[in-house]
Amino acid sequence: MIKVALPNKGMLFEPTQELLKDCGYKASKPYKTLTQLDSKNGIEFFFLRPSDIPMYVGRGIIDAGITGIDFNAEAKSPAVKVLDLPYGASKMCAAVPNESPVQSLDDLKNATIATSFPNIVSNYYKKDMNFVVLEGAVEISVSLGVSDAIVDVVETGTTLKQAGLRIVGEPLFHSNAALFCHPQKQDLEEVHTLIRRIEGKLVAKTYMMIEYDCPAELLNKACNMTPGLDAPTISKLHGRDWYAVKAMVPEEDANAVMDKLWDIGCRSILLFSIKSARI
Repeated sequence: MIKVALPNKGMLFEPTQELLKDCGYKASKPYKTLTQLDSKNGIEFFFLRPSDIPMYVGRGIIDAGITGIDFNAEAKSPAVKVLDLPYGASKMCAAVPNESPVQSLDDLKNATIATSFPNIVSNYYKKDMNFVVLEGAVEISVSLGVSDAIVDVVETGTTLKQAGLRIVGEPLFHSNAALFCHPQKQDLEEVHTLIRRIEGKLVAKTYMMIEYDCPAELLNKACNMTPGLDAPTISKLHGRDWYAVKAMVPEEDANAVMDKLWDIGCRSILLFSIKSARI
């Protein structure tokens, strides 16, 4: 049985819960405890602060965990990223008061910066910086006179504007959710199964299955429109010079593909959602 850490709050919490549920895991956070045993799948889930997960995984106390790339980078954890996840996207930006003369990130090299991510900022500048390290609400630090600027995770920028701040330059760091694993635990069977299930669900969310009937003379043209991941599945229809074709198509293109197949003469065109996959 392996131990897997999951975020217990924040923007990573609900998407992670939904993803693992769709992958067949019993990973709902209990009301009064921080653990959930999924004996059927050989996993014990631990619900922890996202910023603490890199430490537990990096030390091998917990075998794997889902958290933000920024939290792992800030912790300087040896945990290995094994799979990017399509949620929790964020960017880390510097901001200064609207009236500040600062115009570029280079202008902040010698400034006092308030942030919850001093290691990421130091790594960006490749030098020791003057920091005021705060756990949250860093935007208020400038108006209180304890810092010249801030570096914080930005989503819409509304909070910064309300605090009288403006973003300076490009983001210092980009992040998203990811599955991390202790370096010596990557070959565990349960870890491989977890990765395959998540990958299968991500493929299922990206693709759809299309089926249609096609005249023999149009088969090559139709298959060029629906090449699938490897190749389309083709079978001869009984008593007709037609073929049944099945292939995976990108979800965002699926309806346009249906239109094109109809226009060239294909019929009985059906589109199906994919619940999961193993590719």
